[in-house]
Amino acid sequence: MRVLFIGGTGLISTACTELALQRGIDVVLLNRGQRKATPAGAKSIVADIHDPAAAAAALAGQCFDAVANFIAYTPQDIERDVELFRGRTKQYIFISSCSVYQKPLTSYLITESTPLANPCWDYSRNKIASEDRLMQAYRQQLFPCTIVRPSLTYGDELIPLAINSWAKSYTVADRMKRGQPVIVPGDGSSLWPITHNTDFAKGLVGLLGHSQAIGHAFHITTDEVLSWDQIYGALGAALGVEPKLYHIASDFLAAVWPDLRGGLQGDKAVSVVFDNAKIKRFVPGFLATTSFAQGIVRSVAWFHADPKRMAIDETANRRWDAVIEAYEKGLTLAQAAVRL
Repeated sequence: MRVLFIGGTGLISTACTELALQRGIDVVLLNRGQRKATPAGAKSIVADIHDPAAAAAALAGQCFDAVANFIAYTPQDIERDVELFRGRTKQYIFISSCSVYQKPLTSYLITESTPLANPCWDYSRNKIASEDRLMQAYRQQLFPCTIVRPSLTYGDELIPLAINSWAKSYTVADRMKRGQPVIVPGDGSSLWPITHNTDFAKGLVGLLGHSQAIGHAFHITTDEVLSWDQIYGALGAALGVEPKLYHIASDFLAAVWPDLRGGLQGDKAVSVVFDNAKIKRFVPGFLATTSFAQGIVRSVAWFHADPKRMAIDETANRRWDAVIEAYEKGLTLAQAAVRL
């Protein structure tokens, strides 16, 4: 089987590339060649998918059993890909997001039939619109699409938390080590699954070339569900410290820090549990086997292996300290008012 991964060197796609190669799949990567070296065994096509003419020239005469685009975010991206890959592939896989599911939820248990609606996050609305365009292409032109929805997914190079610096994710770990308070949204009891990228890869690679998956959507997550307090506690345990958790209401955080609104109120502020029965039916034997306690130990070890990796986001630190200070002042004023 010959597959094309658009991207192929990112957080999720790297694990998918490595597993596909292990399974003997002929993997071709299309990217600009600017992030990481091509994994051993994979072929490379250097082109910018956002330049349709250049991408079409680079792909001239080539066909694939499956194409997976890890860097499509808007309906315009899908429009381009439908034109580019119509007749070139037997399956096109769009990497969407579990954040597309309705917010607020009407049921804690999410299946692929849960309505798609997220009024809080432009990212999610663009993913929904992209899914709609793909399904239109499938219904009207039989474009062979499959939709895959990852939730919060991480690998060895990331420490995933509800409140952290994405680019410098060791920042919260550093605060824990220094005994500084770390912000947890709400009261810390919201439930969340956090999936290791090697587990996500099992589901996606299992769908490659799967003709019965055409026209279907799948979420692929771990079955392990933890509260945010447990998730932060697992990081503390991996660091050998007892973290000082500071709980702040999500709507307060979104009000004082508007760029958090999508990721919190549109995603992580509410409890979610994903029913993975569908991916297990289509990919027999799919099972996420890396617990968060195991995975976060690996992540911490990766950062500690090279001090350069432990970069700190001082801007984020200042913002967190300012939010905590403001919240404490508000509590003091509220307590004083109650005593009047």
